[in-house]
Amino acid sequence: MPEIDMTVTAEDGTPLAGALTLPVGPGPHPAVLLLHGSGPLDREGNTRKVRVNLGRPLAAALAAEGVAVLRYDRRGAGATPGAWRATGFTDNYKDAAAALRALAEHPAVRPDAVGVIGHSEGAVHAMSLAARQDVGAVVLLAGYARPGEEALRWQARSIIQGMPAPVRLLRRPLGALGNRALARIKKTRTDVARVAGFPVNARWMRENLAHDTRDDLIAIHTPVLAVTGDKDLQVDPDDLDEMRRLVPGGAEIHRVPGLTHILRRDPGRHTLRSYGRLLRDPVDPDLLSLITTWLARQLDAASGQMRAEGRTLPS
Repeated sequence: MPEIDMTVTAEDGTPLAGALTLPVGPGPHPAVLLLHGSGPLDREGNTRKVRVNLGRPLAAALAAEGVAVLRYDRRGAGATPGAWRATGFTDNYKDAAAALRALAEHPAVRPDAVGVIGHSEGAVHAMSLAARQDVGAVVLLAGYARPGEEALRWQARSIIQGMPAPVRLLRRPLGALGNRALARIKKTRTDVARVAGFPVNARWMRENLAHDTRDDLIAIHTPVLAVTGDKDLQVDPDDLDEMRRLVPGGAEIHRVPGLTHILRRDPGRHTLRSYGRLLRDPVDPDLLSLITTWLARQLDAASGQMRAEGRTLPS
């Protein structure tokens, strides 16, 4: 299947380097924008040390179903210039919005059949795009339905519970240390701050802590597929029920047995230390099948509805 280089010009002029994977055959095609998780991630969802490798297999699976996929390198990652530690949470959303517009305007893409897929932080931005743009469908992988600060605190408790017993015994002092670090970050006004001697993207953290995904979920009027594994350590799988309740038209939710935050299944006791072992395997094939089947169906339906109403995506 063909894959072409595609550069998106961000709001501030930064060139976001990416790739557009196209189905075989003549277009224009339905299309989706893929948004990855947190950090300096390239178009495949990888950092130098953690390689989720979500981009290419998902793009291939969707292209085989007739859906084009755009994915891009975050600022300061891959071929995109910039400093990721100086990039805010809101900047990431603005970049995603620019990419969505560019995708809808591409001559190989049908502007009446464009959707969004987000994983982890990408799911949060996908919610915001779906609440503000006329997209055909949205897929939320390991998203959450609560304020960012509550999500972060849940994540910290979840991870500590999976640590060895000596570390679990220190959960109270570690919690107090975390509270002090959060309080310090909230008081910062710079892009980058040092916490315990390490540089932290303070602006990203401040904006993320203050963001409440529930405000976006109640404004989504497009089909929603929300998927979280029951072994996810970083977001609460129970938030799926809240997503279904908050989205006005309801959301199709799947709490997948054994699935982890990194989209692989773990048959054993799952902890953060399991990530290295699991990342040697590919993304769960049943998850890919669920996403591709659902999206192909929804984007085809969205195209017919938008044509009937004479609507297109806003520029």
